[in-house]
Amino acid sequence: MNSLIALRNVTKLYRRGAEEVHALDGVSLDIAAGDSIAICGPSGSGKTTLLNIAGCMDHPTGGEVLIAGQSLGHGTEAQLARVRQSLIGFVFQQFFLIPTLTVRENVELPLLFSHRKPEREQTDAILDRVGLGHRLHHLPGQLSGGEMQRVAVARSLIHDPRVLLADEPTGNLDSRNAAAVVDLFESLNRQGIAVAIVTHNPDLAKRCGKVVHLEDGRVVA
Repeated sequence: MNSLIALRNVTKLYRRGAEEVHALDGVSLDIAAGDSIAICGPSGSGKTTLLNIAGCMDHPTGGEVLIAGQSLGHGTEAQLARVRQSLIGFVFQQFFLIPTLTVRENVELPLLFSHRKPEREQTDAILDRVGLGHRLHHLPGQLSGGEMQRVAVARSLIHDPRVLLADEPTGNLDSRNAAAVVDLFESLNRQGIAVAIVTHNPDLAKRCGKVVHLEDGRVVA
């Protein structure tokens, strides 16, 4: 398997006073091109920690993180930022949209941090891809919850990632909007983007090709 992201026996320890908390305890996981993976488990099982380490947003305490075959678990912040910009897109439960920016401007925001000039044709094509080509000039406050999450997905696509990591992307949505966002993830996956989603939503998990169950920081199924 040619993994885009590979975790090998990864551990993550936190200290809470005198207590040592094992957020992850020897976790191994592969995310390959074309994968559709649901990461499930009870609250506190390590799901978000796993996603953050897989996405180079946090460092493991032990083990190895390979990104496109390169060991980067303990890379510098500059190295990790380059990887995030070139390979990985993120979607969160909270939309994190800037209320005073238009839909198009919110989608283009990550380009400012990588010192790239926005290309309006690219932005508009991405918004068409997520079904929001008619909302380019709207502000977030003029959108539904499902539309705001689709803007967040569009923003995660602006660097043309090969992997999309999502943390409870339907957690703030009603059932109709949640279903629309799930359909969008399926569509992106069919277009060749690997998808790994942390979710408590059993319907979303059932629609993924692989389900990983975590408990107490370990993969149990």
